[in-house]
Amino acid sequence: MPKGLDSIVALAAAVAVAVFAAVASAADKNTRVLAAAQADRTAELELLEQAVNIDSGTGDVEGGRKVAGLLIPRLKALGMSIESVPAEEAGLAENTVATLTGHGKSRILMIGHIDTVFEPGTVQRRPFRTDDKRAYGPGVSDEKGGVVEGIYALKILHDLGFTNFGKIVFLMETSEERGSPGTRALIGRLLKDADVELNLEPGDLPDVLTVWRKGSTNFRIEVKGRAAHAGVAPQDGRNAALELIHQLSGLEVFPKSGDGLTANLTVMQAGTRANIIPEDAWALVNVRVRDKSEFARVEQVLRRNAETTQIPDTKITISGGEGFPPLPNNPATDKLAVRAQRIYAGLGRSLTAGGNGGASESALANDAGVAALDGLGPVGGGFHSDKEFLELDTVTPRLYLLTMLLMDLSRSPPQ
Repeated sequence: MPKGLDSIVALAAAVAVAVFAAVASAADKNTRVLAAAQADRTAELELLEQAVNIDSGTGDVEGGRKVAGLLIPRLKALGMSIESVPAEEAGLAENTVATLTGHGKSRILMIGHIDTVFEPGTVQRRPFRTDDKRAYGPGVSDEKGGVVEGIYALKILHDLGFTNFGKIVFLMETSEERGSPGTRALIGRLLKDADVELNLEPGDLPDVLTVWRKGSTNFRIEVKGRAAHAGVAPQDGRNAALELIHQLSGLEVFPKSGDGLTANLTVMQAGTRANIIPEDAWALVNVRVRDKSEFARVEQVLRRNAETTQIPDTKITISGGEGFPPLPNNPATDKLAVRAQRIYAGLGRSLTAGGNGGASESALANDAGVAALDGLGPVGGGFHSDKEFLELDTVTPRLYLLTMLLMDLSRSPPQ
C-alpha cells in the first residue's frame, strides 16, 4: 500500500474511533444479565480449562472430535438442534452447527473455531493454568475462550427465558487456522440465511473490538533442480536450495510488518542428505493485505521473479493464493461496533475499535453482504506462541457484552 494511502487509512480509522466514542453513550445496565454472567464465571472457566486441555490442532481429527464431544452436550441442554457436518477437505474434523429457534424474526450467526495451531502433545507440556491476572494454555484465547463464551451467552438467554430472536446459529468450525478449507461451502450456506455474523475471535489489548482485518493467503515456491554427489561430482548437480534462496530474495520488495501489505517466509525445506546436492526445495510465503487486489500484486512479482533463475537448469513453480479476503472498514461493521460500545459503556468500561493482521470468517460474511462484527471473545494476546494468554478480568464483561448484543440484535437486526 502506498505510504500516502497508509496515512489516509490510519486517519480514517482514528476518526472512526472518535466517532464511536462520541456516539456510543452508555446503555442502561441489565442487572439480570450481569448477575447471570457473574454467577457463571467459575463454570465458564472450568469448561474452558477442559477444552484447552484437549489438543486440537488443525488436522487433529480425534482432538477436534473430543472438543466437540465436550461442548455439544452443553448446547443440546439449551434446546439446540445439532448438525455434524463433514469437513470439505480430507483430514479435518467435522464441523458443528447448533441451531436455536425463537419467536422473533432476527437471524444471527455466531462463528467460533475449535482448532488451534499447536501440535499433539502440547497440552502435556503446558496445560491450562492461571495466575492472578491471566489464563494460559494452547488455544486459551485463540479461540476456545470465545467458543466457551458463546456457549455461556446462549445459556444466559436460556436461563432468562429470552426467545425474542428468529434463529441463532452457532457454527463451531475445525479448520480456521488454515483458512477454513473444510468449511467454506458451509459458511456460505449459513450466511445466506443470516442477518448478522458475530465472530468469537479474541479481543486485542487493552480492550479492543475488531472492525477490520487483513486478508491472508499462502504462496508456495517450488524449485526443481538436479541431484548429484556433493563430494564426487557436485558440478553435475543443480542446487534447488540455492535457487530457492535466490527466489526468496525477491520478497525484499515487500514489508515484513505494519498495517498494510506484508509478506513473510514461514516454512522452507530443502535437501534429504548431507552428501547430496538438493534436487528439490520449497517454501511458503504468508501474505497479509488490507485490499484483496494486493494478493494479485504479490503473485505477479513471484511469477516474474520465477522467470529468472540464478542456478541454470532449475525450474520454478508458483502455486497457492487461496485464503481469507480482508474485512475492510465498512459502515455495517461500524454500526454494530457502536451498539457494542454502548452496551459496554453500561458497565462503565471503554471499548475501542481497531483491527489487526489476523484473518477470520467475518471477511467472508462481509463479502456476502452480511453485517459482521469481530473480536467479541475475551481479550487475549501472545497468539500462535507458547506465551498465549487470556485476560481474566475481561471474561465476565465480554460475556455480558455478547449476551446483551444477542438480545439487542434479536430485537433490532441490521437492515
